[in-house]
Amino acid sequence: MHAIACLLTFGLCTGTGTTPDDHREPSTKPTVFLVRGDRVYIRADRVLENGAVLIQGGKIVAVGTDLQAPEGAREIRGKVVCPGFVDAWSSFGLESLAGNNDRTDASTQATDSLDPFIDARLQQQLLRTGITAYRVQPSERTRECGIGALLRLRPGADAKSSTLLGDCCVAATVGVSGDGRGMDVFDRINDIDRLVGSIADGWSYVQDRNEYKHDLAEWEKKIAEEQKKLDDGFKKAKKDREKDQADAKEKQKEFKDKSYKEDKKPTPPRYDPVKETLARVASGELPLIVEVHRAAEMRNLLDATARFERLRLIIEGGTEALAVAEQLKARKIPVIVWPAPMGQARADQYAQYDLGLAAQLKEAGIEVLIGSGGADAATRDLPLLAALAVGHGLTREAALEALTIGAARALDVADRIGSLEVGKDADMIVLDGEPLATTTRVHFVLCGGELVIEE
Repeated sequence: MHAIACLLTFGLCTGTGTTPDDHREPSTKPTVFLVRGDRVYIRADRVLENGAVLIQGGKIVAVGTDLQAPEGAREIRGKVVCPGFVDAWSSFGLESLAGNNDRTDASTQATDSLDPFIDARLQQQLLRTGITAYRVQPSERTRECGIGALLRLRPGADAKSSTLLGDCCVAATVGVSGDGRGMDVFDRINDIDRLVGSIADGWSYVQDRNEYKHDLAEWEKKIAEEQKKLDDGFKKAKKDREKDQADAKEKQKEFKDKSYKEDKKPTPPRYDPVKETLARVASGELPLIVEVHRAAEMRNLLDATARFERLRLIIEGGTEALAVAEQLKARKIPVIVWPAPMGQARADQYAQYDLGLAAQLKEAGIEVLIGSGGADAATRDLPLLAALAVGHGLTREAALEALTIGAARALDVADRIGSLEVGKDADMIVLDGEPLATTTRVHFVLCGGELVIEE
């Protein structure tokens, strides 16, 4: 598939584009840009004809049809301008041993698993396909995959400055076999029981923490009231004490101050990093992305998690998700699809896989996102995969939304990226044709307002 991607993905290897070795060095100096396009995709469903985007300080400061370039600004022109693509399911940039690390738990951070020596030329390959951000997990094939991070593609930048959101989700797997040979049905059931039990532990941790906050507030209120009483009665208490001292001296008795017994301060719940993370999941602070494929497991998972009203669940893979489409729609659960061609040697969980899944789910009223499949595919194939989904029934608008604002919204960064709106980070691409057309080439890429690719 990678060979096909090389031939089709935005002219990377067709002889019409440049290779990583002959590109011009991108400008890294912060500056002002005015980006003009015959068509400007503000969002997937909103196109501005003959529009322009003004960028200053890494942010979009204006969008319109009559913008003029400020003095000293660089003007960029192209046929089409649109938000950069986001890979919602990737493994790019992880250390080689991270993908199947069986020592991960819910609190393991993806940012601790990044390869600090990644070749900048590989990043440039991704940028040339229009990808500007991607999500990674500390492990892709363990039951608890840890805390995911959303990273921005910035060649030569360190991990910290490339991190858009270091805790964009928590991920887990149910019934997924890393070796493709399948799992025993009882192991699959145990996966669900274990995951739901973990969420329940997180919810109990939330309740314990909230109870402690309440008890602490009550204790502090009571202490404040007692302190006020002491302050108000200080003079009288002083006279009473002096009188008691005089009486004791007169009677030649030992004087003892009256003891004040303060209510015991509430004890906070014992800190547990795993439960702390699961508490954020159970309370809805972090979305939970679960890779699960079979209908029976999805149905059991949905039934078992229905009691967690605040849980924000996202299904990853979802090979047989159409069987539970009504539940997914009712609970507004998105599905991250990997629309890749598969042969007969596919993994067991993909036995019923259909390239038309994305279109069928969208037709059923379910929000669809698109990813490059984690460890099983290269992130640079993402635009080609989206084009394949379009070729199998998904509308081009829906595919573009899945790669931009849809992914940003699911991963809690829609206030920063995913659309070309004032106040957002300037993550955008300039193309010579319509997005996701296999003959289209990317000519300019801006990440965070920096021009990182230009041809």
